[in-house]
Amino acid sequence: MRYSTILFDFDYTLADATKGIVSSFNYAFSRLDLPECNPESIKKTVGLPLDKAFIQLTNSRNEALTNRFLSLFREKANKVMSRDTVLYADTVNTLRYLKRSGINTGIVTTKHHFRIVETLNLHGALDLIDIIVGGEDVKVPKPSPEGLLLAIDSLKEERSNVLYIGDSLIDAKTALAANVDFAAVTTGTTEKAEFFQCPCVKIIKNLSELLNE
Repeated sequence: MRYSTILFDFDYTLADATKGIVSSFNYAFSRLDLPECNPESIKKTVGLPLDKAFIQLTNSRNEALTNRFLSLFREKANKVMSRDTVLYADTVNTLRYLKRSGINTGIVTTKHHFRIVETLNLHGALDLIDIIVGGEDVKVPKPSPEGLLLAIDSLKEERSNVLYIGDSLIDAKTALAANVDFAAVTTGTTEKAEFFQCPCVKIIKNLSELLNE
């Protein structure tokens, strides 16, 4: 493998947090007397900042309502999100392989930093990650390159040695903006054909395919 650093998105790249995400959205909607959304619609917003996801699902731009939603979502998420997040079956083995190979690993996500730490701790995988950049660590969310560049600078790495892996077009655009290579993984809601519009060094079905290089 020619990369010395591999950075990952989190939701639908390393883990499936559908249960916690859907329950947190619909808890907030219920408390706001809004109709609940079906899981597939909610899943398609994963990767967006929460306020933008709320707008996409409700078509409401009421700032007070959005802020109330954010508060209620986090109230529920604090109870269930880490507990209900499941790492993909090949996540830990892939990360262990990369660490044994001397490759730096990191996570760059819109999800809260502390939530990633909680989840990885629950699965005994925190020591397999060198750096985490969460939504609260940056001023501008993806597809801004800020998070990726922060991780790269913190690792004192050259962009040409970095691969970013994600499951969405937002991730692809983030890598493009940061001028780093991107690999798409189709474990999320984005179909393989949709990635053809973005520069990808590869499109993989799952993380295990990294082990075959």
